[in-house]
Amino acid sequence: MTYQIRDAQPADVPGILDIYNDAVRNTTAIWNETPVDLANRQAWFDARAAQGYPILVAVDASGVLGYASFGDWRPFEGFRLTVEHSVYVRADQRGKGLGPVLLAALVERARACGKHVMVAAIESGNGASVRLHERLGFVVTGQMPQVGVKFGRWLDLTFMQLVLSPEADPT
Repeated sequence: MTYQIRDAQPADVPGILDIYNDAVRNTTAIWNETPVDLANRQAWFDARAAQGYPILVAVDASGVLGYASFGDWRPFEGFRLTVEHSVYVRADQRGKGLGPVLLAALVERARACGKHVMVAAIESGNGASVRLHERLGFVVTGQMPQVGVKFGRWLDLTFMQLVLSPEADPT
């Protein structure tokens, strides 16, 4: 498979929208139940750009194969060095190794931005995502049973984190 990992461009937003809405409709990776429109994803794209946060895409001749991004974990100053990330891969591309490539590139971008911790919030039944994060050095830091609901069932949340700069001084 030949693809390129690069920063997303405005022209990629429709492909990102398609992947996002597929995850909304068919998975528990996103806990929203209502698909969004192009204006919603454009606003998300613009907000990330305004914050200086990356959106990475994997692309080939067929379009956007997957995307990854991070944003502020919580909106309080004390959390300014912690980010939460998302990685989504187009349904026909899952299991082909794009997730680890996108996540590894995103981790490097977070380090380059001076972030200290990257947080993952994963539906606990998503073993593939948990294993992916473990392979990249993330550790489980919390379990929250039945905090969500989708498809008529309770969802549990697993928190994982990666310390990006263990040597960093918090001052």
